[in-house]
Amino acid sequence: MQTLFTRQLGRMRQGFVHLTLLAGLLFTHHALASEADQAFESLYKEEWQKRQLQYAVDENADVSRIPVKLPTVHAQAQAERLAYWESVLSKLDGISLNDLTDENQINYRVFKFQIQSLINDQKFKLYEKPLTGDTSFWGDLTYMPKGQFLSQQDYENYLLWLADMPRYFEEQIANMRAGLARGFTPPAIALVGRDATAASVANAAPKDTIYFKPFSAFPATFSDELKQTLSAEAEKVIRSSVIPAYQQLLTFLADTYIPGAVTELDAFSLPNGRDFYQSQIFKYTTLTLSPEEIHEIGLGEVRKIKARMHDIMREVEFDGDLSAFLTFLRTDPQFYVTTPQALLDRAAWTAKEFDAVAKNWFGRLPRSRFAIIPVPDDIAPYYTAGRGGPGMYLVNIYDLPSRPLYSLPALTLHESAPGHAFQMPLAAENEDIPAFRRNTYISAYGEGWALYSEKLGEEMGMYHTPYEIFGMLSYQMWRAARLVVDTGIHAKGWSRKQAQDFMKNNTALSVHEVTTEVDRYIAWPGQALSYYLGQMKIEALRAKAEKALGSKFDIRAFHDTVLQLGSVPLSVLEARIERFIAEGGPSPYSNL
Repeated sequence: MQTLFTRQLGRMRQGFVHLTLLAGLLFTHHALASEADQAFESLYKEEWQKRQLQYAVDENADVSRIPVKLPTVHAQAQAERLAYWESVLSKLDGISLNDLTDENQINYRVFKFQIQSLINDQKFKLYEKPLTGDTSFWGDLTYMPKGQFLSQQDYENYLLWLADMPRYFEEQIANMRAGLARGFTPPAIALVGRDATAASVANAAPKDTIYFKPFSAFPATFSDELKQTLSAEAEKVIRSSVIPAYQQLLTFLADTYIPGAVTELDAFSLPNGRDFYQSQIFKYTTLTLSPEEIHEIGLGEVRKIKARMHDIMREVEFDGDLSAFLTFLRTDPQFYVTTPQALLDRAAWTAKEFDAVAKNWFGRLPRSRFAIIPVPDDIAPYYTAGRGGPGMYLVNIYDLPSRPLYSLPALTLHESAPGHAFQMPLAAENEDIPAFRRNTYISAYGEGWALYSEKLGEEMGMYHTPYEIFGMLSYQMWRAARLVVDTGIHAKGWSRKQAQDFMKNNTALSVHEVTTEVDRYIAWPGQALSYYLGQMKIEALRAKAEKALGSKFDIRAFHDTVLQLGSVPLSVLEARIERFIAEGGPSPYSNL
C-alpha cells in the first residue's frame, strides 16, 4: 500500500512540475508578447502622429479639424522624412511578428506595408511631381473649404492656414523645378490645359474663390459683428496671400513647367523608370506582379467580359457588331439628359434605391451620410465621371453628352454606397482598429471594393434594363482594360492613340471620357491597376468562403468582415477571410 501511495504521489508531483513548467512558459510568452505589443504600439502611435503633419488635405482627408498651417515640403524636410521612415522600418524589423497578439499581427502587416510604400515614394522623390492625371497639390487644397466650420476658432485657424499658402506654394514649386531639371514630370500631353485649374483662383476676386466659401454661411450662433469681422479678414488674406500664390503658380505652369515637361509617355523613360513603375505597382496593388503578368491578366479578363457583352446585344436584338453597338450607346439621345440637375437627380435616385436593400447585404451600416454635389467647374473638364469619399459623392455634370445614364447606376454604387462613401466611413467609425488603419487608403482594397460594389449591384437588383447591365459590364471592361492600357503605355511603349483605341473598341465610355481617362493613366502610373486586381481578390475569397461554408455562408457576415478591416493589403484580407472560414463564417459583430 505504501509503495502504491508513493508511486501515486510521485506521479502527482511530476504532473505538478509539468504544469508549473507549462505555466511558466505561458507566462514568459505572455510577457514577451506584452513587451513586443507595447513596443509596436508605441512605434505606430508616434509615427502616425508625425505622419499626419506631413500632408495637406486631399479628397480622402478628414476635414473635421481645421489646421493652422500647411505642411513643410522642401527638400530638406523630404530627406528627413525618408530617414525617419527608414528608422521606423528598422525598428519594425526588430519586432518579432510571432510575439504579437493576433490583432497586432494584422496591424503590423498593414503598418509595414504603409511604411515601405512611403519609403519607396521618398526614394523615387515622388514629391517632385506633386500632380497626377486629375489631381494636384493646389487642387487638393480646395477640399479644405468644404470642411466643418463650427466655431470661431475654426475660422481663425483657417485664416492662418490661408496665410501660409505663399510659403507652401514656393516650396512645392521648388520641388517641381527639381523634378523638371531631372526629367521627372508628368508627360506634356497630360498637362495640356492644366494651368486653367490655377487660373480659376489666380484671376478671381477674393469673394469669388472657393476659399471664401466658409464665409458665405456662418453658424447661427455668430453675431453679425463677428461675421463681418471674419469676412473682412478673409477677403484681406485671400487677396494678399492666396491669390498671389496662385498667380505665381500659374506663371510657373504656363511659362516653365508645362513647356518643359517630358514628352515620352512611359514610366520606363523616367529616371530609374523600371524600378519606379514596379514600386508604383506594389503601392497601388499591394502585389509583386510584373507589368507583363498584369498585361496578360488584363487581356484574359477583357475576353471574358466581351463574351457577356455579346449576350446583352443579343438580348436587346441589336443588329450589328460590338463597335456599332458602342456607337449606338454613345450617340442615341435616349441615354442622355439635357440638364445638369437631371443627372444629379438620377444619381440621387440610385443612391436611395440602395438604401432599400442595404439591410439584406450588410449587417453594419455607417452612421455618416453623404451629399451628392457637382464636380467643381474649374477641374470638371479633366476630372473623372465621379468620385466618392467620406461625406460626398461628386458627379461630373460637364459635357452632358458624355455622361450616359446606362453607366450611372454602376458609377453611383462605386462612388457612393456601398462603395467609397460607405466603406471609408465604416473604417473611420471603427474604433477597434488603430487610427493608421481607420484614416488611410490602400487602393487595391478601396478601389477593389468599390468595383466589387458595381458588380454586386446586379445581385442586389439595382440594374433595371439590359442597357444598365451593359453599362456595368462596360465599367468592368473599363477596369480590366486598364490592366492592358496602363502596362501597355508604361512598359510596352504604347502610344496615346493605341491606348485610346483599345478603350474605344472595348468599352462604352464616351470619347471625352476615353480621352481624359487615358491621359490620367499616362500621368499616374500604376494607380489604374488597383481596381480590377482588387476586385478579383475579393471575388475569389467570396467564392472560396461560399464553397467552404455551404449553408453556413451569410453574405452580410462576409461583407462585414471585409469592411471591418479598414484599408489593408490584399494578403491581409486573404488571411482574414481564411480565419473567417475556419471560424465557421460568423459576423465580426456577433459578440457585440
